[in-house]
Amino acid sequence: MEGLKATRWKRFLRFLSKKYRLVILNDATFGEKVSVRLTPYGLIIGMLAITIVMTSFVISIVAFTSLREYIPGYGDIAERKQILELNIKADSLEQALGSHDVYLNAVLKAVDEKIETKTQKPKKDTTGKFAKVNTKPSSTDIQFREEYEQNKSNTSTGIAKLKYTGLTEAVFFTPVKGLITESFDINEEHFGVDIVTKQHETIKTTLDGTIIFTGFSAGDGNVVQVQHPNNLISIYKHCSSFLKTTGDRVKSGEAIAIVGNSGEKSHGPHLHFELWFNGSPINPQDFVAF
Repeated sequence: MEGLKATRWKRFLRFLSKKYRLVILNDATFGEKVSVRLTPYGLIIGMLAITIVMTSFVISIVAFTSLREYIPGYGDIAERKQILELNIKADSLEQALGSHDVYLNAVLKAVDEKIETKTQKPKKDTTGKFAKVNTKPSSTDIQFREEYEQNKSNTSTGIAKLKYTGLTEAVFFTPVKGLITESFDINEEHFGVDIVTKQHETIKTTLDGTIIFTGFSAGDGNVVQVQHPNNLISIYKHCSSFLKTTGDRVKSGEAIAIVGNSGEKSHGPHLHFELWFNGSPINPQDFVAF
């Protein structure tokens, strides 16, 4: 059996190496025009070589010329990047427009006193984590407010507020009680004060107003912004959770959020508190007694 296979293989090799002649004759005179001597083995090698050359040529044309743009699914990498960037910009613009609409509606509600609605109660915490948090002002806070109203003309905060038109008669409520670890420094672009307090302490709004923003950012974590009269805005950063939503009307000293440690800029439970008057940051220590 093995000898039969060896014989067939030898016959096949002899067939591949056997020489043939390809002759082209003149049909009228039968004169020889072209004569080529070939072998099956050489013919196979030649066809493979031609196939490889043609394949390489086609791939080169597709890869290095503009013809690739006409092949479905190939496309241009630069165009794909441009389309992706345009999609990202469109999404960002859509989100920005939505935020502006919410902000403008909240400002209109704050300006138009006729449509003032009843303040909504904080939504129940589904986790039960803050269900028993006391959001009422403590006796110490109430006593401080009474003493401040009686003696505000003699306090340093009252003197500082004389620099700002429209804030002279405002009585600022302390957002949280704690220790100030970093003060206001406009040169270092630190536009507020950092107040360290115990975790899960309630954050209270400093004045009457309307909540114009509640959201999250990578650096500042959960943020609450409140629009007050006289073009004053207070900002509360690094909250762990919200007790109010955008558009809610709040009173001075009303709980709006919970102290937390959210955001990349936070390194422990604390509140970053800012005041912005006419579009510029002001030192909260000139107005609030911490």
